[in-house]
Amino acid sequence: MRMKGTTTVGLIYKDGVILAADKRASMGNLIADKNAKKVHKIDDYLALTISGSVGDAQAIIRYLIAEARLYRMRAGRYLAPKNCATLLSNILHSSRFYPYLTMLILGGYNLDENKGELFSIDPLGGFSEEYTFTATGSGSPVAYGVLEAEYKKDLPLDKAIKLAIKAIKAASERDTFTGNGISLAVINKEGVKILEDEEIDNFLKSLRKK
Repeated sequence: MRMKGTTTVGLIYKDGVILAADKRASMGNLIADKNAKKVHKIDDYLALTISGSVGDAQAIIRYLIAEARLYRMRAGRYLAPKNCATLLSNILHSSRFYPYLTMLILGGYNLDENKGELFSIDPLGGFSEEYTFTATGSGSPVAYGVLEAEYKKDLPLDKAIKLAIKAIKAASERDTFTGNGISLAVINKEGVKILEDEEIDNFLKSLRKK
């Protein structure tokens, strides 16, 4: 199965990183899954969003989980987000002639520097570390419109969550391949927290009241 379409977003907020995605997986014009998992925990302080080929994305996730655990066992510390992004870039670039058909957003909390870090990695391994927000997938132009208009530096947690949800929701209203709910993860000094559906619904209700 291939997730064709999708909208995923990532943004840096005051104390860390927010990652969010919709839940619709499609094959052409068929909605293949209405509860696809597109936000994945890699380690205690690392998470990843996926779009593109499900099988390729799942293979990448298995690689990263294993490497993060091995690093923690050998080094006695957590794999830093930039180091994980470099590892992911190397994996993708080494397969550039038979590429993984996936676009990824990596978010994590750097314990040494006490800050959130965000990376968007393309299928051939290219990435930049200068993102304060980013989006991927067929709904990304709409999501970018929301982020460009409303993102501010040092957003508090509740406003950052609302902005990420608003960006995904806007994309779902204009992009055929985006929809069926929202998944969202918060990564900060306390680790990775993936919000429950009820928590997402409460934020959506607060957005509707405006």
